[in-house]
Amino acid sequence: MSDSISAEQLRLLIERIERLEEEKKGLSDDIKDVYGEAKATGFDAKIMRTVIRLRKMEKHQLDEQDALLETYRAALGMA
Repeated sequence: MSDSISAEQLRLLIERIERLEEEKKGLSDDIKDVYGEAKATGFDAKIMRTVIRLRKMEKHQLDEQDALLETYRAALGMA
């Protein structure tokens, strides 16, 4: 009895994951389309990706990254 319950539970979990993977693919395609639209209107998609990554950071992480970047740039004479 537990084997059939386990098999059914496994099947349901696998089907849920498959549906979520399909949704993820659709969202990924939508995001790609938005970047394409941004590029077509003159925005730099690479810079936009960087801005999005930075916006996800906590302030202290962003401050630390900025300080390190400034230190490295100064060391290389780029500041």
